[in-house]
Amino acid sequence: MSKGINNNKDVLEKLDSLSDQIEDNDKPIAIILAAGHGKRIKSERSKMMHEIWGVPTVVRVANSAAKGLESENQVIVVGIKAEEVARAAGKADHRIFVLQKEQKGTGDATRAALLALDSCKHIRDLYILPGDMGLITADILATFRKSFEISNCGMKILTGVYRGEPDANTYGRIIRVPTKDTEGNQSGDDYGKVIEIKEHKDILAIPDGYSYVVEYNGKKYSFPKEQLLRIKEYNTGIYAVKYDLLKKHISDITSDNVQGELYLTDIINIFNQNHIAVGADPVDDDNAVIGFNVKSVLKEMDSIYRRKVYKQLRDIIVIEDEDDFFIADEVVEQILELDKQYPSLDIFLQKGVHLSKGVKLNRGVSIWTNTNIRGNVEIGEGAIIQDNVSIRTYPHQHLRIGNNCIIMRGDIIKGNLTIGDNTRIESGVNITGSDEYPTLIGNNVTIKGTTYIFGSVIEDDLFIEHSVLKCKKVERTLKKDGSIQPVRWVMPQPQGLDIISDI
Repeated sequence: MSKGINNNKDVLEKLDSLSDQIEDNDKPIAIILAAGHGKRIKSERSKMMHEIWGVPTVVRVANSAAKGLESENQVIVVGIKAEEVARAAGKADHRIFVLQKEQKGTGDATRAALLALDSCKHIRDLYILPGDMGLITADILATFRKSFEISNCGMKILTGVYRGEPDANTYGRIIRVPTKDTEGNQSGDDYGKVIEIKEHKDILAIPDGYSYVVEYNGKKYSFPKEQLLRIKEYNTGIYAVKYDLLKKHISDITSDNVQGELYLTDIINIFNQNHIAVGADPVDDDNAVIGFNVKSVLKEMDSIYRRKVYKQLRDIIVIEDEDDFFIADEVVEQILELDKQYPSLDIFLQKGVHLSKGVKLNRGVSIWTNTNIRGNVEIGEGAIIQDNVSIRTYPHQHLRIGNNCIIMRGDIIKGNLTIGDNTRIESGVNITGSDEYPTLIGNNVTIKGTTYIFGSVIEDDLFIEHSVLKCKKVERTLKKDGSIQPVRWVMPQPQGLDIISDI
């Protein structure tokens, strides 16, 4: 699909390998504009790779679009760090990647997407979204879709309302038809219709004291520069548009503006000149349409998402510090499902707990301050994991902690590993299981002291202290008095003594 857009053969081949095929039917197609680098973000990474609540922003937009539009059809336009962004989004059914050769603006990026759709015969509606709008929700897009489908518009714009000072508003303004034209005549039925979107930089380029005059439906309307700057309704960058109309008029966009770029927003004026209705729907939640150019805004978006997660869970589990925790989306969903199954969960999370994708909790779990759990980790009922514990796996590995276990302060538990029920692992212990040598620790085991265990099998009821066990099997053995033989001070033979000497 990317063929001919860029002469960089290697990049195109990689994008093609990650692309599927658009389903050529009347399902909506999302065009996600993810080609920009974002110079103001001051990072070597693509802007689209920056994460909101642990997920790259372009992935969040793509997921919301697929769910909200009820369609897997997607064109993701990439440019700077094209392969990196495409791999982050990943291969998916009916998703293709298109390369924008040069950063010539949103109009050029959209035109590249349309070229990739040229062979499709049954496309009806397109939805165009910025790849940095990682807080956009499926519900908002579903509502926007319904509104567009029942309208008589060739295009609709999702708009927001700016709440801050006008001088700080750098968004493109929505210019609507006022009550009267330049000659004092009433605008009539045209009142409130969208004339165009005026970019902030182009407004600033208007000389002070001058007005911007524009024609709409045979009448002229005048807007002083200061009036334009005070407009609060702004363009979010999310559009719904009829495919055939956009395809017909996309070539009419010119680069006659301060930036010398092809603005997709110019299509509104072009549609109006061709008597194609353009509508606008204000979004219910302005937070959902925040885009970022700088790190401070990205941080605020992450905080907004954290507050959203806290509100979902605050009456189900205990989160000690609402400003300092991380629970991945998949874990949130798992907790919500648990809440449907049981009358109470009694899950307690202290300050600074981090739970990544793949973690599975159960009732009665208590996780203490600054503990970090990443990967495919299942924690049994009633387990207590104390402060500053690190538990993690690689993506293909699995780790299970049994019911009523206690993992104490500062322990490191990682890899392919199973810990049985009622086991107690005291402070200072490091346990690892590899793909070749998984570790299995039985029920009712106590491990303490400066102990390291790798790739070993520890049977039930054992006591292990101050030992290093590598690829060992430790059997449960009864002594003559009926007690179980403990394991203490087991150390491997030293190596490298021949290169050590006194000073």
